Order: sequence, then structure tokens, then C-alpha cells
Amino acid sequence: MKVIKCADKKSGCKKCDLKEKEMDEVVSVLKGGEMVIIPTDTLYGIAADPFNEASIKKVFVAKNRPFDMPLTIAVSNEKMMESVAVLNDNARKLIRKFMPGPLTIMLTKKPSIPDMLTSGSNQVGIRIPDHPFTLRLIDRFGPVTATSANLHSHPDPVEASTAAKELKNHALICVDCGKTKLQKPSTIVDVSDGAVEIIRKGVIPQEQIEDALR
Repeated sequence: MKVIKCADKKSGCKKCDLKEKEMDEVVSVLKGGEMVIIPTDTLYGIAADPFNEASIKKVFVAKNRPFDMPLTIAVSNEKMMESVAVLNDNARKLIRKFMPGPLTIMLTKKPSIPDMLTSGSNQVGIRIPDHPFTLRLIDRFGPVTATSANLHSHPDPVEASTAAKELKNHALICVDCGKTKLQKPSTIVDVSDGAVEIIRKGVIPQEQIEDALR
């Protein structure tokens, strides 16, 4: 596994200074159907092509994750989110209040998202991570998988070294931007049918979700 270290990681990665040549290498790996460990604002994640079933399978295998536990995806803006899922009023309110940020919303997926990624469900979890490298990568490549870069049921990876150790035989590149800013998982909210249900507690408390929807 190749480790690409961010030159600016001590300053908290306010902008992405990764060389274009290194970004090209990361994009090339994803286009080749392989996996990359990437930083987000919450945890380190596994980036792979969410439209490539072979890539999706590699993510499940690498994590030793049951195939009946869906993966989520990351996008870089609302327009990209709308290209892969059906947005409603509640979804738009949450997107505009909390994204980019530590929120994952469950939405009705569009046919372009393979059933393998969602474990046969018609819903998909989507977020916009608040991290300059990851947003830059997604702007270049398109949506990526957004599951945490660890073995199933293992502790959340907040440092690149932890993620690299867990997935050393699977991911080809690990992008090290230092310890993640929030060091906690995102809050997951189901708004797929317009109603609101907290699926997983995370960084954003339920009260703030409810306030944003009033």
C-alpha cells in the first residue's frame, strides 16, 4: 500500500494542497476498480467506485462486512446527490443546514446505484464530507463509497495508520491527512419518504435535526 501524506495536515487541512500528480494517481486507482483509504471530517473511509459491482464487492470483502449491511456513498454537492437519489423538501433542508458536514441522509436511490451497494434496498445513505481533499477527489472522480476504513465491528478509524493497518492487503493507496477533525461517526437520518427518523446517533444531535426541519 502506498501512503500519500498531506503536506498541510498539521494546520487542519483547510484547503487541499495535494499535488495534481498524486491526485491523478488516486483517481486512476479508483477508475481501475480498486480501493483508496481517504480522510473525511468524521472518520477515515474506503473510497471505491459505487457504480462498479466488482469494486463494491471488494469493499465488503476488505471489511469482512456482511453483504446484507448496505454501504453509503459520498458526493460533493447537492446537484450530484440529486443525480443518484430522489430529494424531497426535508432532505433539502438538511442538506442546506448541515452539509458539507457530519450527516448522512437516507434517500430513495435512482436506478444507477447497484442493488449490491444497498443490499437490495431501494434506499441509499448519502453524505457530503467536510474535508477539502475528499471534496476535491469527488469533484474529479464522481461519487465514491463512504464506509469507514476498518474491519467490521472494529473501532472507528480516526487516524490513517489505523485504517492502513486494518486494510493493508486490500487498499492500494492511503491518503494521510492527520487525525480526523470530529473523530466520531456521522448522524444518520432517514428522510426517504418525507418523514424523519434518526437511524444512528452521531455528531449532530437529534434536537438540531428537528430544529432544522421546523
